[in-house]
Amino acid sequence: MSFELGDPAPAFTLADTTGAAHSVPADPAPPATVLVVTCNHCPYVVAWNPRLRAVAEEYAARDVRFLAINANDATRYPADSPGAMARFVRDQSWPIPYLYDESQEVARALDAKVTPHVFVLDGNQRLRYRGAPDADHEDPSLDARWLRDALDAVLAGDEPSEAETRARGCSVKWKN
Repeated sequence: MSFELGDPAPAFTLADTTGAAHSVPADPAPPATVLVVTCNHCPYVVAWNPRLRAVAEEYAARDVRFLAINANDATRYPADSPGAMARFVRDQSWPIPYLYDESQEVARALDAKVTPHVFVLDGNQRLRYRGAPDADHEDPSLDARWLRDALDAVLAGDEPSEAETRARGCSVKWKN
């Protein structure tokens, strides 16, 4: 199965670290939704997290919805367990709902390859951008530029000028 630009987002409901359920599509649908397939331990995620947090906090005023999704195999990678996720959210006062995809079905439906893998949906819950937050996890000055540009385009009713970039990061830790 492949999730292509322009496709409707796969429907799912996952619980966050507090047990609250979050669904896609949302009703009512926000003007944009950002899904980030992520985890706790990947150095790319750790480097990009401050930028992703900043975008989530800045775009909240424009009703952009952010959902972080961890699909890593917690048996082989205990640093990505639900307990570790809850500690991360608490210790970081993390503003983005952090969902656990234990079955890995959502990550597979999104065709996620790495952590972090960013997906931007428009108000109709269709894929408009996928890839990395910006060009280099080691350069904070890039400020999640690709993600910001995609969100600005979607919020303006336009297509992102760059709708797909190469996602960079650690591989999703699939179950055997």
